[in-house]
Amino acid sequence: MDTHKNFQIRTLGKASIQSPIGLSKVKGDKIFNFVEEDERVLLSVSELELNQCLGSSERPICVEKSGPREKIFFDPEHTTAAIVTCGGLCPGINNVIRGIVMGLHYFYGVKNIIGVPYGFEGLIPAYEHGFISLTPDKVKEIHQFGGTILGSSRGSQNVSEMVDTLQKNKIDLLFTIGGDGTLKGADAIGKEIEKQGLKISVVGIPKTIDNDIDLIDKSFGFETAFDVASPIVRDAHNEAAGAFNGIAIVKLMGRDSGFIAASVALSTPVVNFVLIPEMDFEMEGENGFLMALEKRLNSKHHAVIVVAEGAGQNLFKPDVEKRKDASGNIQHNDIGIFLKDRINMHFKSKDVEMTVKYIDPSYIVRSAPADASDSVFCNRLAYHAVHGAMAGKTRFVVGMLNGQFVHLPISEVTHQRKKIDLESEFWFAVLESTGQPFNLT
Repeated sequence: MDTHKNFQIRTLGKASIQSPIGLSKVKGDKIFNFVEEDERVLLSVSELELNQCLGSSERPICVEKSGPREKIFFDPEHTTAAIVTCGGLCPGINNVIRGIVMGLHYFYGVKNIIGVPYGFEGLIPAYEHGFISLTPDKVKEIHQFGGTILGSSRGSQNVSEMVDTLQKNKIDLLFTIGGDGTLKGADAIGKEIEKQGLKISVVGIPKTIDNDIDLIDKSFGFETAFDVASPIVRDAHNEAAGAFNGIAIVKLMGRDSGFIAASVALSTPVVNFVLIPEMDFEMEGENGFLMALEKRLNSKHHAVIVVAEGAGQNLFKPDVEKRKDASGNIQHNDIGIFLKDRINMHFKSKDVEMTVKYIDPSYIVRSAPADASDSVFCNRLAYHAVHGAMAGKTRFVVGMLNGQFVHLPISEVTHQRKKIDLESEFWFAVLESTGQPFNLT
């Protein structure tokens, strides 16, 4: 298999229109240069892998660098763009919407920009959601608020119907803001467009609070999530420390990956246990979680536990048929309530005085507006998405890889979920911060 082909970005045709952005092609003139089509970024920055390629005369795997091109595919004066947001809420969605509108309008002069209400439902006429006209004036202040001004929904829709809607409304660019399910849906739309021989660009801007999109450095909203969650965990520590043998359990989002929980533990070093989906742990036994918690209480008389929502699913009786939400995600059992009940039972059976406080701030965290760092990131993502779309590229996501903004095929980033490597320095730093055992089995 030729791995390099997997990272090639599809285009709608030859870009032959001069870009209206007055950039440079000369180094040293203090003006940003157009990005050339052959500019690439290394997928891996490992010296060992690079030397292996050099030793075997193989070309290292590279991906396409994103940014404004000198030649574009779409004529701005006759271009219509649409923006859709799908899935759960996440800090920064409004920032991305604003950035796309501002970039299209001011960089390229695209005036006809449509907002698609309530996710992919908005592309199905039967729902009668209609469209929203988006202008710089309408979006200029939306970055100050969480959520999405377009609304959202979960679940798949008929791909042919959605493509028909795009065609009937003469939409040339479709910007999809969403996570794994949304991106897979966008790629399916792109495939149908390609099958019908249409010239419509489909672009994905990865959105997941869990930071579980593969290959990219991070997804927008993630940093805000653990920034908002950190003071909640700090206050949970105050609650736990205020009682003899006080225990605080904070459940955070993280269906398949525990990046939020782990990052909160590092940013707020009052956490004593972090439980994430990537790790196995048992409740009972000499090396089990309850014994480790008991040792902690005997030593310090309080404990803070941060648990990701997808952790510890092995502790529940397996469902004959897994329940799934509208997006096809497995609905996990509530590990937070489970922990609270089992901890209470354990210490009461030993006649040990203790108090358990359980906190689930998940929906508050995901509805927060983006912080300053995420706001910067959201704007840059939006601008790069606009540049790629106007150049006629399609079925790609824009993201940051090894500190560089790049184009990646949607199919590559949805192949698998990104997870915490339990042998990584990052997870070791979490264990160093919490002091919890290397394993709880």
